[in-house]
Amino acid sequence: MPNAMRFAGLFLFAALSCVKASAQERQVVDASAPTDISVTIYRDPTRGVGDEMDADWPEGFAMISETRTVTLPVGHSTIRFDNVAEGMVAVSAIVTGLPGGTIEKNRNAELLSPAALVNGALGNRITVTRTNPATGEPVSQQAIVRTRADGGLVLQSGAGFEAVRCAGIPETLTFDAVPSGLSAKPVFSIDTQDDSGGTFDVTLTYLAWGFDWQADYIAILNEKPGPGDNNSQEFQMSLLSWLSLVNDNGQSFEDAQLLVVAGTLNIESDFEGLADPPVASPLRLTCYPLGSTSIGSPVQDYGSPRPLPAPPPMAFQDAAPIMVTGNRSAKASMMAAGTPSVMSASEEQLGDLKLYRVPERVTVSAQGLKQVAFLNRENVRARLLYIYACSPYSWRAPDSDFVNAEMQLVTKNNEEKGLGIALPQGKMTLYEAGAFGLQVVARTDLRDYASGQDIELDLPQSNQVNLSCGRIEEELDPNNIGTKWVKMSADIRNANPHDIKIRLLLGESGQWDIRASGAKQQVKNGFDTVELTIAANSTREFRWKIRSYMRD
Repeated sequence: MPNAMRFAGLFLFAALSCVKASAQERQVVDASAPTDISVTIYRDPTRGVGDEMDADWPEGFAMISETRTVTLPVGHSTIRFDNVAEGMVAVSAIVTGLPGGTIEKNRNAELLSPAALVNGALGNRITVTRTNPATGEPVSQQAIVRTRADGGLVLQSGAGFEAVRCAGIPETLTFDAVPSGLSAKPVFSIDTQDDSGGTFDVTLTYLAWGFDWQADYIAILNEKPGPGDNNSQEFQMSLLSWLSLVNDNGQSFEDAQLLVVAGTLNIESDFEGLADPPVASPLRLTCYPLGSTSIGSPVQDYGSPRPLPAPPPMAFQDAAPIMVTGNRSAKASMMAAGTPSVMSASEEQLGDLKLYRVPERVTVSAQGLKQVAFLNRENVRARLLYIYACSPYSWRAPDSDFVNAEMQLVTKNNEEKGLGIALPQGKMTLYEAGAFGLQVVARTDLRDYASGQDIELDLPQSNQVNLSCGRIEEELDPNNIGTKWVKMSADIRNANPHDIKIRLLLGESGQWDIRASGAKQQVKNGFDTVELTIAANSTREFRWKIRSYMRD
């Protein structure tokens, strides 16, 4: 039995010795800075149409792909990738291009900070420099750190134990070296093994939290709405679109290939919870309160924080094909004066989603908002459409009030109308030239529009087109549902100096049987509708019959 115990002890000692030797032999290799980088930004999947992007707390994410160079020794090694995004989702990281593959992945949990320096120096010597109050000269001495940085910091020197910065004189702490495992930038590391060694180009790809983007559109009416060819009431407008990008991480991505993805992903993972960014803890020093038991301790009154001054508007770069600005009216004015050639992002298919590739490389700045022009169309053909829903349940008396019609900007997303590219969700500001320059006439929301779709954007109510409509004569008798026809009437007034078209919503499709003469009926957005032309400065009456479908 004693021999067996001795054998087991020798085996355990040998195993521990091998593990220790293996850890000592594993070399740490720093990967180079990225030689190529691409950033693909996915917008916040919970943000609906009309919702503004939250630049202070972006909830989208990005896929970041970096190409770096590493020189590996023979055998086991640890490769460190520094300056990764602090919102990195480490479990999503993939490293390709290594001959030996990946054995283990790690993410540093703590960044270099005053508190981390103190904690890493616990039990070790540091240099304390104080100013002699009598002479004003700095005096340095060695001291040992005896407490962690989660309260008062206590040092041990030749004079005994003392708390830092509690004597009321200036003190400076100097550390000889950075403790092992700390870095000023977020670090991701992997363990690998290579039997021959060498220099390799590897690609690190990962998801990161804290990004978002949205599209902003500027439309300028270059013609007054009015009669066009074939009495279509079409007019010509210019359309410029900007990508507004936000990166809430503390890292910039220089000279990156930028891509954005439009559409809504079905996200099951909590990227915010998985990101677990590294912590840079501050050093908070606590001293015994000064004062007396009768008057208490003095409390410093720091007053209310002063508001930060508003940043000045960024200058508009007139000649740049990719421009950065926060001034919407400046962009509109530049378009009216003649926009320089603005490159269009190339559109690609990504499953059921759309991917837009910005043709020139850009810098996605740390904790910054950037705008990149990506679409510029000078000759988009559109028209104004007026809309009103006439309810069968509304009674129209002879003296009924006239109400304003709703208004829409209508076109088709095809090349014939000057478009033909998928338009991502965003907001549009509509301008019209007047005697005093460009004036804002409307602001509306866009959903995602695929190529070939009809585009109908809601505008404010019209002050020039109004109408009165409803039932006349007959009542809706519950006993006669499905058999009795009910007469409906609408009077439509157009105060514009040109003809207009109005779409009347006569009833929900499948619920009502409708007979209308003198107009073509069609189903649009779940309603039976007709479109009527109303001449300039005139009133038109339109009549139809309606009855409810019989139900079992």
